[in-house]
Amino acid sequence: MYQECIMLLKERGVLVDDIAELTHWLQGPYRPDISLAACLKSVHAVLKKKDVQHALLTGISLDQLTEKKALPTMLQTILEQDQPLYGIDEILALGVANNFGTIAITNFGFLDRNKVGVLKKLDRGSEGDHVFLDDLVAAIAASAAARLAYR
Repeated sequence: MYQECIMLLKERGVLVDDIAELTHWLQGPYRPDISLAACLKSVHAVLKKKDVQHALLTGISLDQLTEKKALPTMLQTILEQDQPLYGIDEILALGVANNFGTIAITNFGFLDRNKVGVLKKLDRGSEGDHVFLDDLVAAIAASAAARLAYR
């Protein structure tokens, strides 16, 4: 399932290297010596957790179903508009971050507010519906950064 998740991310325009760059951006101010390679290793460790894989499969599937207009009408409308009061995308992402402690949760909130790197591209939605994916990518990067912070 790990390789499947990496392929799904790539199909949606997200490389593992993109997530490592977000992780590096988060950790850099606190650990100037941190290498991009260490961040990449941490991202892979996060992606190997079953809970993370399940969240990715769920979120990406919902984004894909939104693009295909295959959801019940009310949910379809909510996701197409990415309505601000719909918070299930953040809840799914917080489930990922919660596996890695409070630092991951606060990192996620910071990234969710400050769309940088690949998150900015995903948030604009120019290449598909990414209601869930932008939050999940932020949570993975936040979690990888937390793993490094706790070490």
